[in-house]
Amino acid sequence: MPEVKSMFREVLPKQGQLSMEDVPTMVLCKPKLLPLKSVTLEKLEKMQQEAQEAIRLQELAQKDRPESL
Repeated sequence: MPEVKSMFREVLPKQGQLSMEDVPTMVLCKPKLLPLKSVTLEKLEKMQQEAQEAIRLQELAQKDRPESL
């Protein structure tokens, strides 16, 4: 393949600083929705509520039943 010669010649300074301006641009991406509670946490809370309800029912049953010795 033939080499393509540029019309412009690269010029680098012999003294001083070489600076290059880089302008950052904003990149918008799709927002990610996170659940407020995880599925596991919801299951644990449901199990805890059921256990508390069962204990409450047992306590009510013991109060209603007269103690006989």
